Amino acid sequence: RDAPVAGREGGYASGRLRRERIITAATELFARVGYRHATILELAEAAGISRTGLLHHFGSKEALLKAVLERRDAEDAARFTGADTDETGLGALATLVELARHNAERPHLVALFAVLSAEASDPDHPAHEYFVDRYRGTVADIAASLTRAKASGLLARGVDPAGQARTLVALMDGLQVQWLLSPADVDMAGTLRAQIERVLTVPLPG
Repeated sequence: RDAPVAGREGGYASGRLRRERIITAATELFARVGYRHATILELAEAAGISRTGLLHHFGSKEALLKAVLERRDAEDAARFTGADTDETGLGALATLVELARHNAERPHLVALFAVLSAEASDPDHPAHEYFVDRYRGTVADIAASLTRAKASGLLARGVDPAGQARTLVALMDGLQVQWLLSPADVDMAGTLRAQIERVLTVPLPG
């Protein structure tokens, strides 16, 4: 009676590995050609699986895109969730710099975000709402950190937390595009740290 259970567990594990391989292949293909230009057949070939096999695991290209974005968010959450452990906001701001440094080690994900966020400006794109919500949430989180810094007397006089938060998000996105074009010429983490420290009265930790 144990053998069938072992077989099922082996099958489940094999299925999970196959799904992860498909997501990895889709991440790389979407980063190169975008969501709209990647076909189901190309995605299947990139994953080393048949078109039917791919659709067995992910019923549509849109479902696969959702899985790709969910994995990217999960990786960031696992690495950075809970990083802000103080009431000054400085921990969360330092985490932005660490994230930029970490992104320099994974160009395929930086490319994925740059390509898909541009594509998703079209309201009909399946990731449009995802990116609208993501940007809205990111700006709000950074603004909250800057507001805590202001309340702690650590934000420079005259700096508007909401406006500066949007400026920092724009800077991060712009740095990513420039870095993709010429990595040797762009220090994403260093440039971001310098900009954040311009609006603070103390250096960032770390």
